[in-house]
Amino acid sequence: MSCSEALRVQEYFDGELDAGAAADVERHLETCAECAALLKDLELTRAGLRESGPYYRASDALRARIADILDDESGERPARRPARIGKGFLWGALSGGGATALAAAFAALLFLPAAPNLAVDDLTNAHLRSMMSDHLIDVVSSDRHTVKPWFAGHTDVSPPAVDFAKDGYTLIGGRADYVDGHRAAVVVYRHGKHIINVFAWIAGDEHLPAEALRNGYHLVFWKSGNIAYCAVSDTGLDEIATLTHLIQNAGAPVSRE
Repeated sequence: MSCSEALRVQEYFDGELDAGAAADVERHLETCAECAALLKDLELTRAGLRESGPYYRASDALRARIADILDDESGERPARRPARIGKGFLWGALSGGGATALAAAFAALLFLPAAPNLAVDDLTNAHLRSMMSDHLIDVVSSDRHTVKPWFAGHTDVSPPAVDFAKDGYTLIGGRADYVDGHRAAVVVYRHGKHIINVFAWIAGDEHLPAEALRNGYHLVFWKSGNIAYCAVSDTGLDEIATLTHLIQNAGAPVSRE
């Protein structure tokens, strides 16, 4: 018999819940093995689709033709029958009353986000969830000998967890999270009034941007061996870059557990 919270777990996965409801679901997931397994399956399914799903970018010529159709419909230029392609059925149909709807559908397909943007969205959402609930820290400590070993039993990787308090970046703990279907380790730092989440997970073949900005949050990516990293925060990009350089220069070994 399915748990009555299964539907809310799916809404939580899709990011459709407010902060209070999301916090309730997270507490439920800690005690319900069935819902925790459901969430894991959803994460794995999404990861599989991202890795193997086809992605096609339209040619410049096709983009230009669709833009012309939209301009014709909006009255920005004299309406004209678009050029036919192949047998001409599709573009002939677009000259009729359904042109706007069809052209809008094509336009939506043209501007689907590429895979790196999906990773950026995942990490930004994970950072936001941690800030809006009581799930910021699973293990509270400024001692790397406490935080790093904790990851070994809870995540797929055990990244360095070094306290840089003398440089203004205080290690306050760590937690487990999910990134691209992997059990990610998150090292949490406080810098002034800002929280910086440093995610670490097993790197795949995906291309990651060096930097990104999403909804006011900066993300800085890098890799070390088979581990991918991303630091996320609403603090300035220079401040995040300073922390990433401190982590990279710390020389602590990174291991796959």
